[in-house]
Amino acid sequence: MFELLFLGTSASAPSARRGLSALVVSHNEYRFLIDCGEGTQRQILQSGIGFKRLTRILLTHGHLDHILGLGGLLSTLLRWESIDELNIYGGKNTLERVRTLLYDVVLRGNQPPMPMTLNEIKPGVVFDAEDFTVTAFPVTHRGPDCLGYVFEEKARRPFLSEKADALGVPFGPERRELVEGKEITLADGRVVKPDDVLGDWERGSKLVVIGDTGRTDNLIEVCKDADGLVIESTYLDEEADMAKQFNHLTARMGADLAVKAGVKKLILTHISRRYREKDVVAEAQSVFPGAVVARDFDTYQIKREIGK
Repeated sequence: MFELLFLGTSASAPSARRGLSALVVSHNEYRFLIDCGEGTQRQILQSGIGFKRLTRILLTHGHLDHILGLGGLLSTLLRWESIDELNIYGGKNTLERVRTLLYDVVLRGNQPPMPMTLNEIKPGVVFDAEDFTVTAFPVTHRGPDCLGYVFEEKARRPFLSEKADALGVPFGPERRELVEGKEITLADGRVVKPDDVLGDWERGSKLVVIGDTGRTDNLIEVCKDADGLVIESTYLDEEADMAKQFNHLTARMGADLAVKAGVKKLILTHISRRYREKDVVAEAQSVFPGAVVARDFDTYQIKREIGK
């Protein structure tokens, strides 16, 4: 299961109710901050999650409304807060802009207060934990190195406790070894194999996060069967020509992608101040009935529905 906390949901400029792009994705002890628009540090404080374990920042691209908050965040870490390390991930051109912001403007010859690494990434796996991966993929927006991210739990075989009980498998390391795919020998000499107590393989939860993009036809495969899709919705269909001009999506386009890819839950963000939220929701729901528009500090859980 992945947990989402939206810290900023506005497009291009903040509004009275919406901050600039920032989203926290959590999985067990891991936290990832996706983009860091202006004011993100205040949103972190207001949300109550604090700075601990926010050691990994994934950037979708280098536009200021997605990275400018890094300067304030680092400035705060210099003075008031402390974390063990800070890893920032992004494409080459994105990191060049981030490097200028952090080292030339904020630090100005000083050292960061913690080990800080700017990790240049390309499409492919960028983080591999024991039970999930984070994969970057290309999206089409203004400028190079624009990325989206797939968070996906690794497939697993559920442990069938009732079968283990019937076979007399004791609680403890024996059960752990079976889960790890090792056969065990019981005290009476009987051999129990993993197949005796494990069910069929089940895929894990899949979450796709897409920042700014102007196309969806090249995203159908990467979004296929996702349990959750977070995607921008800067315009309404009445201004589709403007959306095309600036390489953004309309609410209808995002919803159409969700339908074609068989997405289970659609969450729209990056909402322009020019529209009423209810109009964005109405347009999206006319195509994808369950679509929602995220607000700042909204939380969601993305998990696979059993049997689907």
